[in-house]
Amino acid sequence: MEPRTSRTAPRAGTGTTPAAFALARAAELVSGPLDEILPTLSEAIAPLVPHTVAAELSGHCAHSPFKVHSDTGAARIAVADLQELGPLVTPGLLWQGTAVIGGVEQAVVAVASEAAPMAARPPLLVLVRKSPGALLTDADGEIVQHLWDLVTGHRARLAIEAVPGTLAQSRSTAAERARVIAELGEAHEAALTALLGVLRSKNLEDRAARSRAVDLAVSALVALRAEADRNQELTEEPAAEAFARLADSLKPLLRHSEVRLEFAPPEAETAEMSVAADVAHLSRAAVRALVLAMAGQQGVRRIHVRWRIVNCQLVAAVRDDGPGELSRAAFDTHRVAQRLAALGGTLAVDALPGWGTTVTATLPLGTAPSPRVDPLAGLHPREAEVLGHLARGHRNRTIAEELHISESTVKFHVANILAKLGVSSRGEAAAMLHAVA
Repeated sequence: MEPRTSRTAPRAGTGTTPAAFALARAAELVSGPLDEILPTLSEAIAPLVPHTVAAELSGHCAHSPFKVHSDTGAARIAVADLQELGPLVTPGLLWQGTAVIGGVEQAVVAVASEAAPMAARPPLLVLVRKSPGALLTDADGEIVQHLWDLVTGHRARLAIEAVPGTLAQSRSTAAERARVIAELGEAHEAALTALLGVLRSKNLEDRAARSRAVDLAVSALVALRAEADRNQELTEEPAAEAFARLADSLKPLLRHSEVRLEFAPPEAETAEMSVAADVAHLSRAAVRALVLAMAGQQGVRRIHVRWRIVNCQLVAAVRDDGPGELSRAAFDTHRVAQRLAALGGTLAVDALPGWGTTVTATLPLGTAPSPRVDPLAGLHPREAEVLGHLARGHRNRTIAEELHISESTVKFHVANILAKLGVSSRGEAAAMLHAVA
């Protein structure tokens, strides 16, 4: 990496248009959805720094610390590129130079911020310039730095003030996940090293070596599956348990209120379905905000809270028996709609004067599972027969004799099998047959 400079002399005769444009976008940065911040920031900086890619590495987001935005769709940049560049950038001081991005040396501009004091590292923004061009002036560099400080400070405030308990839990979970993943890597390395040691040993006969290798592989798989289960426990919650935690957190809020809480947990057939931890946290936070807003109305005596899982979505419905005059604006203080939108969720308010209000928060649980496709379905009957012989370790001559065909025909069938299965060797094709058997 070759930094050229961090500061340059002011540019004479500079107009105010780029600054005014950036300031106009600043309001959008703090009022828009969280998932639109990086595209909006990229648009605001573009007049000052024409760029093809904007990428960020945040220090406070446990779920998606690395984000990339590119109008062209060709965003060849990896988190390792930003991690290598990070130590060169001083928070508050814009960095300009060349760096290897996506395997190619390119001109970049980078800024780091101290506006997120609880972050593990200063959040970093990297812009891949369209062309090397002239260095930015102090004035333009300060605008870029201030906009990045605005973004990081805004995110940090939302994370800290909105749900501090959830933030702490998210960080704790992220740290534990990192430890589990590291242990998985070490277990993989140890298992492979042990297997290679057995297979390379000159003191073991083939049969004894295979037996020892099988024992090692089985023990390693048991250990790895246990660690994988532990990793899943950290990132997912059964729907029934997630709802029980919600109920426990709501009861103290209205303990001394005349409002009675009623709970309807997920139905039995979906109670054990896994819900991603961030989705469960956000749904609980949204429901708490809705309950508090509803309980503050005059005449409310009952609030009903229900969770359902429908069409791969978590649907949280909160209904009261109040005057039925609430609108979406009543929940703006808690930014419920914006926070749901950050994970692709929606908020619907149905108020009926004299009968009460029903608010529904919907969050996607992920894409619906697609039906399993049999990779062998595209093989012709004769190709399937040849694959069966490959799986038994037979050579082309043996296969030809068994099927009463020529060796050249066997080679033709083997080539078709490899192409249709998308594999490069006979062993991989045989392994695929064993996997689906």
